[in-house]
Formats: sequence, structure tokens, C-alpha cells
Amino acid sequence: MSSGPESPLPEEPLFILESGEVYRNPTEVKMSQIVLPCHANHCGELSVGQLLKWMDSTACLSAERHAGCPCITASVDDINFEHTIGVGQVVNIKAKVNRAFNSSMEVGIVVSCEDLFVGQQWKVCNAFATFVARRTDSGKVQLKQIIPRTQEEQMEYSIAAERRRMRLIHAEIMKDLLSNGTFQIAEECEEHQDAVPAEKTRVESVELVLPPHANHQINTFGGQIMAWMENVATIAASRLCNAHPTLRGIDMFHFRAPSHVGDRVVLKAIVNNAFKKSVEVGVCAEAYQGGEPPRHINSAFMTFEVLGEDDKPCTLPHIRPEPVDGKRRYQEAIARKKIRLDRKYIISCKQTEVPLSVPWDPINQVYLSYNNVSALKVLASKNSWVLNSERRKVSLYTLEENQFLSFKVETNVGMPAERVFILLSDLGRRQEWDKHYKKCELIQEVDEDDMIYYVLTPSVGKDSKFQDFVLLASRRRPCDKGDPYVIALRSVTLPSHPPTDKFKRGEVLCAGFTIWEESNTTTKITYYNQATPGVLPYISTDIAGLSSTFYSTFCACSKFLEENKGGSPALSAAL
Repeated sequence: MSSGPESPLPEEPLFILESGEVYRNPTEVKMSQIVLPCHANHCGELSVGQLLKWMDSTACLSAERHAGCPCITASVDDINFEHTIGVGQVVNIKAKVNRAFNSSMEVGIVVSCEDLFVGQQWKVCNAFATFVARRTDSGKVQLKQIIPRTQEEQMEYSIAAERRRMRLIHAEIMKDLLSNGTFQIAEECEEHQDAVPAEKTRVESVELVLPPHANHQINTFGGQIMAWMENVATIAASRLCNAHPTLRGIDMFHFRAPSHVGDRVVLKAIVNNAFKKSVEVGVCAEAYQGGEPPRHINSAFMTFEVLGEDDKPCTLPHIRPEPVDGKRRYQEAIARKKIRLDRKYIISCKQTEVPLSVPWDPINQVYLSYNNVSALKVLASKNSWVLNSERRKVSLYTLEENQFLSFKVETNVGMPAERVFILLSDLGRRQEWDKHYKKCELIQEVDEDDMIYYVLTPSVGKDSKFQDFVLLASRRRPCDKGDPYVIALRSVTLPSHPPTDKFKRGEVLCAGFTIWEESNTTTKITYYNQATPGVLPYISTDIAGLSSTFYSTFCACSKFLEENKGGSPALSAAL
């Protein structure tokens, strides 16, 4: 984590409505705070606990602006801090509601730092928080839906459904990883002469919840609890390394229960594992009042580094875990590190920085599926598509962006959207209508939403070799009314199907269908493809307007759908 900008943030573009009015998201809330010495630690850097309080209050105000009633923090997704912030610099926080579900909503938070003397801003972190509208006297609150107006809002609105799906299975991911026989602990709990006993890092602190710690609903302010947790975690990490650690990232905060004015909040922290350049600290918060038993209200896992004079991470001491629970926490920390690396590699990296085909295994399946669907939704949300050609209601659009050429083909069919979704999501039947699919066999049925296929396509051009692909197909039903059905495709690598000399291995970066229900009997189908070198030969003549392969393929697709319009109700229910 550096203390200065690598590149300043670009200026925020204005969105002008057709009426000429400058548009601003009605849920958007901005907060700016100058960092004073009272906000900083002894290194003259803004305390992350203070930053978390500001982030939580800004996000809460945004949620309540949309809901029109009091809201409480339910969870905060993983946060990775890119820069520290010094005394005298300005913190700018922007929060807006990305999507509302029934009684919960996702709020996106962006934090930047501003240096008033050089006139530059740079990104510090971004986060996604989930807030829940509190029940009223008349019962549960039903939130009104967000109507996205800009390309960015449309993208965040669409992907919010995927992030919600990830949150709901967050605990299951960890459980499955630890119980999966294919996951091997790469780092053993070895004895080192210089190992620090984990019990030496244990910290316990108690806080009395006073009125200044409470929000306007008399509950303990979520940001205050996060700040207390960050404080004890920092002490635990300091006891391991005998230096001032820098917080690099926080795994998801999950607020399990509220606490109130008068509660005693007990905060416990201990180092779970020390890796070569980083350390994970587990933190737990419990609350009680009077003689009642403590209730678990929050837990989190924080990753720290110790930066040297060159601002690079230093090597850290080894940790000797406590017996039984300590060894369990030690192994779980390794599993969480694996998950973090998967997320960073698959989700966070720019497309040009990673191979098109990402290795697939049961450990990273959830993140590959998320990335697969999200990438297609991002491509679909672009608003700069150019109509290239149109023939009998089959339209071809192209998009040139970031050194990629993307295309989409769009048409309508007279049948229900769900039936179209069922037929097109069975990739094994695509060779019935797409002449480019000479062979398509199911390799692995991962779960009801994810399948891996082996596809063989004919050669194009001078190379006489057939081309083969290993594709992950991820499908999603609509999260809410007004969402499309989605079938997303991307290449993966499997040890069981390596490239061979017999075929030329092709790769798909992002492709798939969105299926929109326009009425009970009319469906709009859009096929997208972010063309890679392996795909370009198949489409170059169509985009140049020299052939009608797209048209004939989509006509064959429409005919296939019409011929299978009825289907089996039992099969539809199973799918």
C-alpha cells in the first residue's frame, strides 16, 4: 500500500439528459473530511477505523435517502486499501444505492484522497455494503426499485445481483473448500525456532456503548464497531511483528445482531497465521448487558503488512498456533488466502493482465462463475454499440473498445423467454442449429447453473486444423422482474483436456446470450462475443458485410426454437 498516487483519478464526467438537465443520482451522498491529527495514528496516517466510520455513515445516509426510513448495516464486502492517507489531506467519500431488492439494498462506496497542495485525487478503496430497511409499525418495508440512467448505473445494477448471490453463499464457499478432498494445505504448521506463540498476540478489550457511539436509532453505530475491531486487530498484529502494521485488506464484515446503548462490547483478536509478507488477524465482537450471556454480533478477518523504508512489505516472523482451535484457525487462514488470491486473479485483474483461459477447479468455481456472468453483463451494459447491418429483423452491432472488437446479434422470437432460456442453455444441442459447432460434449456438470463443455469447430482460412475450446457455461435466471435470463461462456483449462497437436486450441474471453421477456409470447435474444484472435476469423467477413453467416445462423436458431417450442413440462421444471 503506497502513500501517494500512481495516477490521478480522471474527472467525473457529467451526464446530460435529453432535456439538457445535468443528471445526478438521487441516492448519491458525498462526504469530504480533512484529516486532522486526532484522526491519525502515531505514524501520521489516517486511522482505518476512522475511515470505516466515515464510510459507514455516508453509505447509511445514501440507503436512507432511497428507503425513506431508518436503515441498518447488514454486511460490508471485502475491502482492499490501495493507499494510506496523511494528515492534512482530504478524504472524499461517495456512496449511492446500486440496487434495491425486497427490504435490502446494495450501496456502492468509493473513497479517494485529495492533496490540496498538488491538486490531485487518487483512489483509496471501494466497497459494497448491504443495508436493510427497518420494519415500520405497519410491518416489513418493501423498497422501491432503482431505475438506472447511465451506463455505469446500468452495469452496477446488473452485477449487484451477482454480488448478492456471492454474499448468500459466502459461508458455504469456505465450508466447501475446507471439506473438499482436492484442497491440500500447502503450508504446514512447522516448528520454527523464531516462531511467535499465537497466545502472545491475543488481545481482549471491552467498550461501554455510550450515546455518542450510537446512531439515530439508538443502536451501536456499525462504523464504530468496525473501528473498535480494527483497533484490537492492529494491536494483535503489532505483537507479532514488533512494528506498526499497515492494514491491507478486510474480509467481509457480517453484522449478526445489533447492540445498544448500555451494552458492553467485548472485542477479541488473535493472529491466525503469518505468511511471508502478510499476517491474518481474526477479530470477534460480542455484546452483553447485565448478567445475560454474551451474544456474537460480528466477526472479521484482517490482513496486515509491515512496510519498510522503501514502502515494500517486510518479511514477518513465523507463528506457532495454539493447540486444537489454533490449528483450525491456522488452516482456515490458508484457505482464506487461497480464496483471496482466486478473487484477485479471476475477478479483480484487468482482462489484459490474465490469460483468457483460467484454470478451473472446485476451489475457484464460484469466482469463475461470478466473473463469467459479470463480464457478460458489463459488455451488455455498454451504450456505444454501433449498428453495422440489419436484415429482416436480425441486427448486427459492433463495439471497439480497449483493443477489443466486440459484436452482438439481436433478434426476436415468438415464444416465452423461459423456454428460450432452457433450450439455449443446453449447449449440447447448439450443434443442431450452429454450423460452427461440429461437436459439443458435456465434460462436467458442476451444478445446476454451471457446466463445462468441450467444443470442436471447423477450421477457417489457410490453417487446416480444426479448432477446439473448453468452455464454462454459466446460466442465471432473473433476480427480479425486468432482469434478463443470462447464459455466459468463457474458456477454462482442465488437466483432463489439455491442448493437443491434432487441434488448434481456441479461447473465448466473454460470450453468451441475454434473453429478455418482452411479453408472454415474445422474447428478445441477444448474442454477445468479445472477439479474440481465435474467434475473429469466423466473424471478419460478416462484420465487413461480405457474407450473411450471422443472419443464416440466427435464422437456424429461430427455426430450432420454434420446432422445440412445446417441450416437456417435466423437463422444464427439472431445468
